This record gives sequence, C-alpha cells and structure tokens, in this order.
Amino acid sequence: MKIIWNLFKSVMEEKTNGSVENKSSSPVENGQLPDPANWAVVDVVNYFKATGFEEQATAFQDQEIDGKSLLLMTRNDVLTGLSIKLGPALKIYEYHVKPLQTQHLKSSAS
Repeated sequence: MKIIWNLFKSVMEEKTNGSVENKSSSPVENGQLPDPANWAVVDVVNYFKATGFEEQATAFQDQEIDGKSLLLMTRNDVLTGLSIKLGPALKIYEYHVKPLQTQHLKSSAS
C-alpha cells in the first residue's frame, strides 16, 4: 500500500499547470492513504490513474464517483455500473476498492 500511496501522492502534488503543492497538505498516517471519505471526484480519478488504471479512471469521472461513493460501491457496482472490462474491474474492486473500504472501517472504529 505504501508504493500505491507514493504514486498517488506524486499525482496529487502536481497541478495541471505543473506546479507542485505543499507536500504536507496530504499527510500519511501509519503508511496509509488519507481517508477516502474526504476525496473529491478528481482525487478518486487521480488515485486510479496513479495505480495503473488510467483508462478506467475516466469511468469514475464520468459517473462522478467521489470518495464517499467509492466507499459505498459493491462488487457488482464496479463490475457492471462503470462499463469497464471485466478483468480490470475485478482488479479494481479486489485490490483497491475493497481494501480502501476496509481501511476506512478500521480507521472509523478507532
């Protein structure tokens, strides 16, 4: 997850004009990503671009999936609701959506 965070952080730090934001604006706690519940649609899109799903990231943009929506998604939502190919959809759900949901639940319980 730390490698994913580093990729995501790099993408999030770059603005469209090429300037870099203050790195302390998105802290890492215990090597974990910031709580997805606070992500805007662009954050979700950038996360999936940074994790190697650039083509599929546009589906999250088209469907206006923000962090709260991402945390509510079921396996069926990802497999059928985003209109993306089955292989990438399975990987997105199993390796990204589900772990982010689990991380959110654990951090909410603490």
